[in-house]
Amino acid sequence: MRQVSAAFLDALRGAHTAVTRATVVTTWQTGTTPAGTRVDVDSGDVRLAADAAIRGTLDLTVLGTWPGPAERAGWLLAPYGNEIYVERGVDFGNGTVEWVGQGYYRIDSAEQATVLRTGHEQAAVRLAGSDRMAGIIDARLLAPQQFPATATYGQVVAQLVGEVYPSAVVQFDDGLGSVQLGRQVVCEQDRYAFLRDLVDARGKVFHFNHLGVPVVRTPPAATSPVWTVDTGEGGVLIALARQISREGVRNGVVATGQAADTTAPARGVAVDDNPASPTRWGGRFGKVPRFYSSPLILTDDQARTAAAAILARTLGLPYSVNLTAVPNVALEPLDPVRVVTPLGDEVHVIRELVVPLSPAQPMTATTRQVTTDGGDI
Repeated sequence: MRQVSAAFLDALRGAHTAVTRATVVTTWQTGTTPAGTRVDVDSGDVRLAADAAIRGTLDLTVLGTWPGPAERAGWLLAPYGNEIYVERGVDFGNGTVEWVGQGYYRIDSAEQATVLRTGHEQAAVRLAGSDRMAGIIDARLLAPQQFPATATYGQVVAQLVGEVYPSAVVQFDDGLGSVQLGRQVVCEQDRYAFLRDLVDARGKVFHFNHLGVPVVRTPPAATSPVWTVDTGEGGVLIALARQISREGVRNGVVATGQAADTTAPARGVAVDDNPASPTRWGGRFGKVPRFYSSPLILTDDQARTAAAAILARTLGLPYSVNLTAVPNVALEPLDPVRVVTPLGDEVHVIRELVVPLSPAQPMTATTRQVTTDGGDI
C-alpha cells in the first residue's frame, strides 16, 4: 500500500470529500509533483491488475476542445507520446488536501462522441491510456542483444529499459541489481518478455509504480493485511460477490534451468503441502502442476525460489471475492487486505482494482483468499 497519513485512512471511515485531478505532461517526469497542464476531470477510472503485462490502464473523460486540422498534430491530448498523471485524494476541509498518485499514463487514444455544430466548444473528450510498461512492450528489438555472464541484473534491466526511457532509473528492493547473471543470455526480440523472465527467475515482479519509476521487487507478504474491509459503523464494505472455481488453478510449480553440456539442469519444485488446504497436492483436488523454465536459473536453490514465488501468487485462488467498497486509493495489486463479513474474517490478496475518478463512485476489487503456504519438495 502506498504511504499515506493516519488522518487519510481515518477519513475514509466517515464522511469525507474526495477530490481528483489530472495533469498532462509532455516530458519524462517522475514523482508526485510533475510540471504540466491541468485538465478538468469529468469522470473515469484507473484499472490495476497484478497479472497483466500492462499493470495500469486509464479511462478518463475530460472537458477539452477538439482541435481543427491545423492544430491536431500539436494537440495536447493527441496520442503522440504525452502522458497524464492522475491523482485522487481527500480534502480535509481546512485548506489541506492529501493527494495519492495513481500513476503516469501514456495517451493511447482520444475520442469525442458528440460533434458540436460550431466545432470548437468545450465538450467531453474520452481518453484511454496505458502505464509506461506499454512503451517497453512496443519497443521490440530490431536485432538480438547478447549479455555476458558477468553482466549484473541491474545492468541488463537498466540497458533494456533505458533504450526506451533514457532518464529512467530502475529501483531494486534488495541487492539483486548487483548480482551477476552467471550465464551468457540473449534477448532476441521481445524486450518485455525477456525482462519478465529475468525477474520471474528470481521470484520478483517488475512494473512501473505510481511514481512512474520502474521497480523490481518481491511481492508483499500475503499474511500481513495492510487494510481492513469491513461492514458496520465505520466500515467501508458496500457489497461483495463470491466465487469458487478451479479454472486456472495450479497447486504445484516445477521450475527448471537450462542444462550445460556435462551437468543436469537446475530444478526446483514447490507444492501446496498444507494438510488443511482444499487444494493440497495429492488431496481430493488432485495434482495440477505448472511448468516454468528459464536459462537464468542456474542452481537448484534458485529454481526452488522461483517455483515458490510463482506458486505463492496462486495459492488459494479457487475462492475469490469481488468487493465494492469506499475507495482507499492507496491500495495496490498484491496488497493483502482483511475482509470482515458476518460470515467471518478472511485475508485476501488484491488481484485487480478499479479506482474511480468520480468522487461519488465506489471502488471495486477482485481478490483471492490466502489459505495456505507452499512447501518445497
